[in-house]
Amino acid sequence: MFDRIAAIYDPLNSLMTAGLHHHWRQRAADLAEVGPGDRVLDVAAGTGDLTIELARRVGADGEALGCDFSDEMLRRARRKAPDLRFEHGDALALPYEDGEFAAATVGFGARNFADLETGLREMARVVHPGGRVVVLDFTTPARPPLSTFFRLWFDRAVPIIGRISGQPDAYRYLSRSVQRYPAPAVIAAHMAGCGMRDIRYVITGGGIVTLHVGTVTG
Repeated sequence: MFDRIAAIYDPLNSLMTAGLHHHWRQRAADLAEVGPGDRVLDVAAGTGDLTIELARRVGADGEALGCDFSDEMLRRARRKAPDLRFEHGDALALPYEDGEFAAATVGFGARNFADLETGLREMARVVHPGGRVVVLDFTTPARPPLSTFFRLWFDRAVPIIGRISGQPDAYRYLSRSVQRYPAPAVIAAHMAGCGMRDIRYVITGGGIVTLHVGTVTG
């Protein structure tokens, strides 16, 4: 499915978020607190936008590495940023050593993990003690009027966009994946259960986006 939508992923992201997804990725990179010379991993990197933002932070002496299980997404990421390293990787069994990275991020990909807790545990495993794990994703607003608008948008508008784009199944899946993604407090509890501390989250985008950050313990 992700291979099939790779060609339309970027323009539809911009359409559905009014271009704000770039700003949210910048905020995720801020929370990672990486700097020149650091190595950072972007999990479920897709077409590479968050990886590229992280690369700006770590500079030429560091490394921002993106991994994803969709070859077509990776192909587009490499075309977008040929100087960066993008490679195939399963978020539930990351092909990296313990403590390799100063931080690990996932932008709009955690709700696609087949097992959320396993994915978060893997991200924590590859980050050295004191490093950070950052999770950026959509969340479902709890209160009207935004909750009403959100439901109409994802139940009605997004499937229509999917049909127009020729990928109705993929965008029906998008709507369902957002609706079943756990509430922010539940995500925070999962992160604590995976060996992170100082966990906090920010709800932004008018209540439709959450950014979680936790510090990996020793």
